[in-house]
Amino acid sequence: MNGRPLKIGITCHPTVGGSGILASELGKFLARRGHEAHFITMSVPYRLRDEFSRNIYFHTVEVEQYPLFEHTPYNMALAAKMREVVASEGLDLLHVHYAIPHAISAYLAAQMLAADGRKLPVVTTLHGTDITLVGQEKSFFELTRFGIEQSTAVTAVSDYLKAKTEEVFKPKREIRRIHNFADAGLFRKHRGPCHRSSFATANQVVYMHMSNFRPVKRVEDVVKVFAAAVAAGVDGALVMVGEGPTLRSARDLAESLGVSSRVRFLGNQMDVPAIMGCGDVFLFPSEVESFGLAPLEAMACEMPVVASDSGGIPEVVIHGEHGFLAPVGDVKTMGEHAAKLGLDAELRARLGAAGRTRALEMFAPERAVDQYEALYREVLGIQ
Repeated sequence: MNGRPLKIGITCHPTVGGSGILASELGKFLARRGHEAHFITMSVPYRLRDEFSRNIYFHTVEVEQYPLFEHTPYNMALAAKMREVVASEGLDLLHVHYAIPHAISAYLAAQMLAADGRKLPVVTTLHGTDITLVGQEKSFFELTRFGIEQSTAVTAVSDYLKAKTEEVFKPKREIRRIHNFADAGLFRKHRGPCHRSSFATANQVVYMHMSNFRPVKRVEDVVKVFAAAVAAGVDGALVMVGEGPTLRSARDLAESLGVSSRVRFLGNQMDVPAIMGCGDVFLFPSEVESFGLAPLEAMACEMPVVASDSGGIPEVVIHGEHGFLAPVGDVKTMGEHAAKLGLDAELRARLGAAGRTRALEMFAPERAVDQYEALYREVLGIQ
């Protein structure tokens, strides 16, 4: 670590999702470097539950219920809590993940502190749907733009998202790209039997998918791609990790395609690396991804990836080197790729090894944390 330790306030959505995962992992690595990471959230983030880490603190946002309010005023409660924690803990800056509502709440907190003569830098990281979905809603567009403009510094998790933000919002300020990362020490292929016996027989190929089962993830396509691989002669099992609105339709589809006995729906799981390390092929036919954190974690586990070539995924997975990409909705081509990998163990091993090498070299935590730490010191004007 260069220079004095910093005290950083981090706000993210604590549920399962890329923004919360990145914020949690970033906090862990900052803490290991001697900085203090103060999470200001509605609950303990998903990747930090059941785990104690030195230099990591939690400050819960409590929202009172009043008959006057039809909807709970979380944004204002968050701003007040941010201001309170900055003052009581002597935080150097706030790093918020997601423009709406976190950048706006941070702006309000900074304004309250400015009234007391305290300057508070705010770093905002854009993760995807805050720009591609929420931010483009008519009622939120100007508010999102305002949050971007008023932040001290703004980062995006991929070149795709950086370009999309600049195209849609035309900000007058610089958007910096700092890629997401995966901890390859945590995400790695298990050399022993691990959990495979719970998912599949000894010789079956284990296909995996992990997401929040939202429509944008195209979970039904996962089932179709797997069914195509089975029809092509692969003796496989499909492990589905996560929950969401398309879970039921995925179950029904597996039944109608005759592969339900081969599909395991595990719901949300806490120990994701232990499960990911058991897989052979990762399926991710998403409509659009700002980055593709799940495919990256799969690559760290030496799983070749079959995915759509949309959004930021091609920045992570190189077609033919770490897996195969196809146009969104092209289930036929994805099924052919999945079958090819399922039937060729040597190809799986070669692409899987190349994927882990890419994860280690291009998306190592140290690389991203160095960039964030340098940005913090830049906005603070210190070395």
